[in-house]
Amino acid sequence: MAAMTRPRRTVGWIAVLAVLLVMPSTVVAERATANSAAGPLAQPAAATATGIVPGSVNRTSINLAAEYDVAVRLNFATRAFRVDSLMTITNTSGVDIDRLELNTIAARLGAMTITAASVGGRAVAPTRSDQTIHLPLGGILKAGDRVQARLVYRATLRGDLAGSDWMFTRTNGVLEAYRWLPWISKAIAFNRPNNGDPFVTPVSPRVRVTVIADRVIRWATTGEQLTPIGTAQTFEARNVRDFSIVGAPDFRTQTTTVGAVTVRVWYRPGFPAAATLQAAKTALSREGALLGAYPYRTYDVAQTGGGFGMESPGLTWIPSGVASGNIPYLVAHETGHQWFYGIVGNNQATEPYADEAAADFVARYVLGLRRASRCTTAELDLSIYSYSSTCYYEDIYIQGGNFLDDTRKQMGSTAFWAGIRDYLATNRFKIAGTKTLLDTLDAHTPLDLVPRYHPRFPRLY
Repeated sequence: MAAMTRPRRTVGWIAVLAVLLVMPSTVVAERATANSAAGPLAQPAAATATGIVPGSVNRTSINLAAEYDVAVRLNFATRAFRVDSLMTITNTSGVDIDRLELNTIAARLGAMTITAASVGGRAVAPTRSDQTIHLPLGGILKAGDRVQARLVYRATLRGDLAGSDWMFTRTNGVLEAYRWLPWISKAIAFNRPNNGDPFVTPVSPRVRVTVIADRVIRWATTGEQLTPIGTAQTFEARNVRDFSIVGAPDFRTQTTTVGAVTVRVWYRPGFPAAATLQAAKTALSREGALLGAYPYRTYDVAQTGGGFGMESPGLTWIPSGVASGNIPYLVAHETGHQWFYGIVGNNQATEPYADEAAADFVARYVLGLRRASRCTTAELDLSIYSYSSTCYYEDIYIQGGNFLDDTRKQMGSTAFWAGIRDYLATNRFKIAGTKTLLDTLDAHTPLDLVPRYHPRFPRLY
């Protein structure tokens, strides 16, 4: 996340009829036929009890491979938001588990009510704590085994931008939902004294989402659209660690390319679309040259109703009302997150340095916007819960980025960028962290960087 200066056709009647037939409460999720993007939507195979054996181990893990087939039914007018998710989970953790911890901010912001839950076709009773759903498996999922779990909930989108409401709202003509899909995670507190991101999620190899709305809405999403524009639309993403959506009935698009990547800006009348598109093109091309290839075929930048700039895989949020002079930086920062948090994940709550400092450093480096911090020198290995709202940005983003830039100068640019690319390649689509990043840089120079690290990262060195 970057802080702001505060300042076609409709779906054919056959496809719609198919959706309406499967959508009532018995539906698990819809998916498009594999060989036709415009084909009718169908239900995935029923869940089975594969992998669940009697017993308990009082253990869960974030190291699971989960695919998501999801139906979202929403009403743009009333803000009603209903989700039916089928998760296909393979236990790749190496240990037996007996429950899942699922993250969704709908539990905090959407007045969520869970209406159904099952594992292997058998009903289970999940509990909710803060932004985490604790889903019992009804037995043990042994290492290497697989099971399907279904979770259904209803919620209501916020109608304002106060606090964190901008992450899950329909306001100023735009619907925006972040971290709405219950996702494999670990229990992390949502409340924090700043705008830090309280999330940690592993990559999913495949997510397929069908959105059924009360009207035709043009959606900017993580992933690519598989069906024509209409009241029901299906999207699919691969190798992503969350799936966000932004939509408006009157969204327009402007498009360009960066190599083989299609870059799109989604906007409403009055938004500086051309400047945003140019900023996205500049950021993606310059950052990709330093960091390595962007991993998806499309990169979307969407206007939101307000709030802050925000990242998700393949999709960046830019709020309405942002000052035009701030657009290049804001877009470049969120684009940097496609590598730092997107390609290489981290615990964004406990180690914000690994994604925010790195993304901000890259953005300011490619734009020549380095500046001094407005707060006194701080330690850089604290969690988001430990920084004040006044100095979080100045400490982690500015001081953190300056520390990386000083490290680059000491190592030399060639060795430094080789180290950064090594970090990204070695940990591609995994979860790493601050120490892994700094150790990788240290390994790419004959200099001993640890004496430099210790005063700023005393808990790590």
